Amino acid sequence: MFLFLLQPHYIYHGHSPHMEVVESCEGVYKLNMYLKAKRDYVSAGIPGRFLLAVIGPDVSDVGSVASTIMYAFYLDETLKSNQFCTVPVINMKREDVDSRADLKWLFDSCHIDMSSLIFINEIDLYYYDLFGSLKLVLLNCDKLPSKQEALKEALVEIFHCRKSDTSYSWVDSVIVGQDASCCTVIAEKFALTSPEILAGQGFSRLLLAGILLDTENLSSAQCTLKDKYMATLLLNGAGRYGCNGLYQILYRMHDVPNLRVGEILRKEFKKWTTLGKPDSRGSRLPASNIGMSSIGVEVAQLLSHDSTSTQEIMHFQQLEKLCLLIVVSGYYDSQNNFKREILISAESAEFMRNLLQYLNSYAAQLPLKVKHQPGLRGEMRVFEIDKVTSRRTIEKLLDEYSVVSK
Repeated sequence: MFLFLLQPHYIYHGHSPHMEVVESCEGVYKLNMYLKAKRDYVSAGIPGRFLLAVIGPDVSDVGSVASTIMYAFYLDETLKSNQFCTVPVINMKREDVDSRADLKWLFDSCHIDMSSLIFINEIDLYYYDLFGSLKLVLLNCDKLPSKQEALKEALVEIFHCRKSDTSYSWVDSVIVGQDASCCTVIAEKFALTSPEILAGQGFSRLLLAGILLDTENLSSAQCTLKDKYMATLLLNGAGRYGCNGLYQILYRMHDVPNLRVGEILRKEFKKWTTLGKPDSRGSRLPASNIGMSSIGVEVAQLLSHDSTSTQEIMHFQQLEKLCLLIVVSGYYDSQNNFKREILISAESAEFMRNLLQYLNSYAAQLPLKVKHQPGLRGEMRVFEIDKVTSRRTIEKLLDEYSVVSK
């Protein structure tokens, strides 16, 4: 079975197409059979078994989606238990994939049957939890997203988190990730248990794509020697594109000329709630919502997307009831240098002043270089930041600010 795919320079430069023939592989065939069987079993109600759901963060980037699918498949292959129905649950709505050209292209190019995947809005995890038949594996993050926090008692494993002292003390299996990409660790596990499956181009491409995007094409400060080694081992997955070509195809699919600003912000959006600290009477102050969007274009390009871009950003913030919205931009400039910027949108100009005063005291962790954008109001600012600054660093600083500011 073969699929014709466009060469990378056609996809992101618009030249005449050249075709690459990508052969379907045994590993993807087994993966699709597994996905279909588990979806059918879930549709039947999973009689007589526990539902072992593998779930990642609600910022469903390529690396998180790929690792969720592959780790669930790995567990199913190695556990061989009739007690569990092990399924990957993609932590986004199926309809949101329509705005994710990178994911759609990757699934198509790897021959992954999207109809067999289970998305978060297609399964009622609370139903299984109510009857005591839910077991959760949390992947690639330290805490459950706020929408799933009520399911925390069902956690049995935390895989590839950033710190060992999680807030879920009862979970025995906590695996701290030393590498930049969760896909690196999963690929290593397959290499130890069934190395032949990594020889297939489609199977290895799914893992390789996750590694390349998680490590910014193996160039981020967090990228380890193991990330680079596993990318080399999975090189067949890149095909004629090569690693750089595959990365550029997926990265440049963040270019979103046909989407509205709100849709761009929602592509990779994470929202969390910070609890207010107790006041003098022992009551808690109101909780606050913080949101973070990741985009693959320059902030100036987002602001000039259409004549109402600034108003649409504010409308998105109000719709999500956010006291603070951070838009993290990662892009390549005209000289092919990687740059990072952030747009900060606060609920008021006073909030912005207090936040910037706080962030300036942590300039060693998050140095801010002002980028002047004409027409912005006092509650919205743009800064260039260090290219190696991670979203987790920004998130941690915002969490700390939400505590000290209340």
